[in-house]
Amino acid sequence: MTSAPNHTQKLTDLALLRRVRDRIDREHAQPLNVEELARGVNMSAGHLSREFKRAYGESPYSYLMTRRIERAMALLRRGDMSVTDVCFQVGCSSLGTFSTRFTELVGVPPSIYRREAANASAGVPSCVEKQVTRPIRNREARTAYPQLA
Repeated sequence: MTSAPNHTQKLTDLALLRRVRDRIDREHAQPLNVEELARGVNMSAGHLSREFKRAYGESPYSYLMTRRIERAMALLRRGDMSVTDVCFQVGCSSLGTFSTRFTELVGVPPSIYRREAANASAGVPSCVEKQVTRPIRNREARTAYPQLA
């Protein structure tokens, strides 16, 4: 059985984690790091990382990169920006890291995605397009049958 103060602290921590997640969603194109996010909610960086991962299934950095890649996908589908411009527009400071992470999450490099997706979503409502094109993290793309070692 949990004690009342412990339960209250967990609810407080969840509210703070939601504030961090909302800040990442709003400011994903800004330079953000775990230390700065932790300071904003009066937590240590380590505690924030552990609790964020426990609550949302991924670290704050992974969540931030997923938001950036989602935005990059939308910009690349428009077809009017170069991959480099998109990289910097979504808040990434390294084209190499951006390309690697994009390929990891989406399955193809950003240049190929831009070329293939530019006209693929023509006529599809944006709410449907966003849901269908959301990047799938490796943990979400598990096979139907577990691998036996």
